Amino acid sequence: MIEMKNVYKKYPNGITAINGLDVRINQGEFVYVVGPSGAGKSTFIKMIYREELPTKGTVKVGEFHLGNLKPRKIPYLRRHVGVVFQDFKLLPRLTVYENVAYAMQVVGKNPKQIQKRTLEVLDLVGLKHKVRMFPNELSGGEQQRVAIARAIANMPRVLIADEPTGNLDPETAWGIMDLLEEINNQGTTIIMATHNAEIVNRVRHRLLAFENGRIARDQERGEYGYEN
Repeated sequence: MIEMKNVYKKYPNGITAINGLDVRINQGEFVYVVGPSGAGKSTFIKMIYREELPTKGTVKVGEFHLGNLKPRKIPYLRRHVGVVFQDFKLLPRLTVYENVAYAMQVVGKNPKQIQKRTLEVLDLVGLKHKVRMFPNELSGGEQQRVAIARAIANMPRVLIADEPTGNLDPETAWGIMDLLEEINNQGTTIIMATHNAEIVNRVRHRLLAFENGRIARDQERGEYGYEN
């Protein structure tokens, strides 16, 4: 599903963020991405949804070869790759319903499809009763659930979760983790960057540990292994 071969990423300031990366992630896997700050985690994730391009090497997501993907094709890639950010990135002037519906409006879904799917995903994340509320009327955990609903609205094959529990209290973080597990059980590939050692160690999945732009550990049910 996701494959990187001999990938390097060097930024204009001279920093090499990714240094000879080879990795394959299969459809339906749940993968943690861990490591200290500056290890290359964010660059790795950004390359999957083509926010960043490799300096060298090949990046493939499904049928998309990202290195030579034309700009007009990027929206088609991103229909297959949903992204959830630590800071939610909800549109403040839109309601919960409108934030989720917007993800489908921009790809041209018809109004009936949009209404049906919006209510489906809001039901899945437990927020169907808050469709008319605005982001500033929600708790942090609720905002993250809206962000997840929006990210899966177009039924992506891959969901990237970049520190999805980073700004949340422990109880809320576990609720978000349960939701991600449920989405993964429905067949969506989950790639989750995290510094939450407790979650990684209690809910075991494949673990990619980054150090100095390389994968230092690739373990089927790995432990976190870093000081927070």
